Amino acid sequence: MRIATWNVNSLRSRIDRVEAFLERHDVDVLAVQETKAREDQLPLMGLQSAGYDVAAVGHDQWNGVAVISRVGLDDVTVGFPDQPAWSDKVEARALGATCGGVRVWSLYVPNGRKVDDPHYHYKLDWLARLHDAAQGWRDVPTALVGDWNIAPQDDDVYDIAAFAKDTHVTPPERAAFSAFLDDGWTDVVRPHAPTPGNYTYWDYYRQRFERDRGMRIDFVLGSPSLAAGVTGAFVDRDERAGKGASDHAPVVVDLEL
Repeated sequence: MRIATWNVNSLRSRIDRVEAFLERHDVDVLAVQETKAREDQLPLMGLQSAGYDVAAVGHDQWNGVAVISRVGLDDVTVGFPDQPAWSDKVEARALGATCGGVRVWSLYVPNGRKVDDPHYHYKLDWLARLHDAAQGWRDVPTALVGDWNIAPQDDDVYDIAAFAKDTHVTPPERAAFSAFLDDGWTDVVRPHAPTPGNYTYWDYYRQRFERDRGMRIDFVLGSPSLAAGVTGAFVDRDERAGKGASDHAPVVVDLEL
């Protein structure tokens, strides 16, 4: 089975790219983040014609997550237990589905904005509650995939000094990410696509992609049984290039379970 995750930064704007990506890489399951649309606004006919089922949740032009699968789509769950709210609203940031015997969670972790911003504390709370919920998910093949908005190691950014006052690299954020690894989840991509390099995000600002000033913030964390079945992984950097690209690149993982 081949699974992938991709923050597409608007599924409506990039549906052609998504359809071409699925075909080119023969992807079985794609977790999508930042769809930026309600479910009824998504252009799904091409995906359905190609044999994919889609589960999605979105409330407006912000956030939104989806799982696209051609190997089954069962037990769809919107949100996780005790998922915190922002401005009294539980945002569309988490969606789980079972696809071909693998439990896939498409996750869009809050950005945090600035250190000590209320959104930063929301981010830490969101991660802590996800960690608590995930305690009961490790006994079956499970993948926690998506845009984590955290660079857990210094070489996951092009220059750590440039991020000294920014979110994504603060000790509390990194500790929140490490808590998953400490509890038996595995970053299944890093052994096959080590840093430095293999970034997954490049800001549109000041030709960051062309200058390779990127960050590694999109991850696939696997439960023990899933991690044991990983045979390969890569970042599709080519998808960040060209006109109309998302600011993120897809991350692809191959499994034999």
